[in-house]
Amino acid sequence: MRIRAFAAVMAATVALPCFVQAADLEVTHWWTSGGEAAAVKELATAFNATGNKWVDGAIAGSGGTARPIMISRITGGDPMGATQFNHGRQAEELVQSGLMRDLSDVAEKGKWKEVIKPANLLDSCTFEGKIYCAPINIHSWQWLWLSNAAFKTAGVAVPKDWNEFVAAAPALKKAGIQPLALGGQPWQANGLFDTLLISLGGKDLYEKVYKDKDAKVAAGPEMAKIFAAADKARELAKGSNVQDWNQATNMVLTGKAGGQVMGDWAQGEFSLAGKTAGTDYTCLPGLGINDVLTTNGDAIYFPLLKDEAKSEAQNVLAETIVDPKLQVAFNLKKGSVPIRGDIDMAAANDCMKKGIAIIAKGNTATSTDQLVSADTQKQKEDLMSEFFSSSISVKDAQARFVDIISSAD
Repeated sequence: MRIRAFAAVMAATVALPCFVQAADLEVTHWWTSGGEAAAVKELATAFNATGNKWVDGAIAGSGGTARPIMISRITGGDPMGATQFNHGRQAEELVQSGLMRDLSDVAEKGKWKEVIKPANLLDSCTFEGKIYCAPINIHSWQWLWLSNAAFKTAGVAVPKDWNEFVAAAPALKKAGIQPLALGGQPWQANGLFDTLLISLGGKDLYEKVYKDKDAKVAAGPEMAKIFAAADKARELAKGSNVQDWNQATNMVLTGKAGGQVMGDWAQGEFSLAGKTAGTDYTCLPGLGINDVLTTNGDAIYFPLLKDEAKSEAQNVLAETIVDPKLQVAFNLKKGSVPIRGDIDMAAANDCMKKGIAIIAKGNTATSTDQLVSADTQKQKEDLMSEFFSSSISVKDAQARFVDIISSAD
């Protein structure tokens, strides 16, 4: 019997107050950069204010490093109290195996279906009509971050789109500045490629490939143009020599690189460094060419626990995540867009406001994390990591990409 239900029974039988016992709740995540850590602190503080205790389970590295550890613990019988995954299909096997909590009661109480926008965020949490996660933010990959100082040093105007950025690369190189910063983690190369696809090729091409999984389109001339653009990006990224995404962001922050294609979480690093959008750096959604953003991001899942006090603490954390005040505080630090459309984001910087406006207009697309399985995503990451770190030809890379799409699920 649940603690809350038990308390209600007792209250009806005896005239004695009953209290739900607070609990320590371990939360695993891979939010470890400066901006991310600042956002986590906001969430932890809000949760601790409920009387429960946040036990931080940060895993250094990235999602690719953290997710196998998280999944292993859950399937191995040592579940944490809550864990981060990206929106999409990363946790679907855990849900299907009955290892995750059903949050439908919490969602109904909080009217999540009414306040969480766009609807596909909650759809990604839903399996067989039940809700299994709490979306915490909206992130989009399709951003080009530019160092205003780098272009001033190179003696060229700050680009207004990807094509101008490519054209400015020789001037950057001549000035001893790395044109494009790209970290060595496979997911970064994969995200760069997908951003080129949707921003240069358009939403229709993107959806034919990843939603419809049309191998003929993947093998066609329009995708050949995207691979040609990726080849140019590969040339511009040579010499980055960093691993983590925030190290690549720091190259832009310090004027050592002209730009970086990275999700809007990068602005958390700019904010932490005291940089001002429009003055110190420039942000170009859709690479300045196509203002369409994918509504990806993070959600918190709750493994099934036997401890009733911890289970109740899970409910409290889920409620805290969707709370309007927490949504503002967390996302201002994270650089992401809130999952609620009914809150005031007047304090957002210019870049965040651009993202909010694009999403409000409905210029959105579903992320690849939601469209393809984790296995397919891993195959893409492996291919793109090899492509950007080797001399594999454009033709061979596209052929292997077609094979991945042909067998994608």
